[in-house]
Amino acid sequence: MKLTQKFSTQTAGRLRTAGFLAAAFALSSIRGFAQAFDSTDLKTGISNSLAVIMMFGFVLGIAAVIAGGFAIRRGDVDQGKMSIIGGAIIAAAPAVIFAFFKIFGIDDNSSVGIGAF
Repeated sequence: MKLTQKFSTQTAGRLRTAGFLAAAFALSSIRGFAQAFDSTDLKTGISNSLAVIMMFGFVLGIAAVIAGGFAIRRGDVDQGKMSIIGGAIIAAAPAVIFAFFKIFGIDDNSSVGIGAF
């Protein structure tokens, strides 16, 4: 009987400590839930990501068009045509993305610059 009494007080002390730590953690994390959502930050992040993708895609598209020209010069006309068409599609992707920005109304802080569209 004495052993269970001692075990109960140790368990109660540990539960009290664990409860205190859980309450402290919960109360300190409430500030994270209080942050206001700002869609402008999301739009800017997406826009910057698309700008980086646009830069790589444009260079890759130009390289594909050049490779298609070399394939046609070698005599592989079918492969050359497909490479030129694919390169043109890849290089034109920023214009398509900008059109999506216009359609969905998030073009006000778009960094995808393709000129007047």
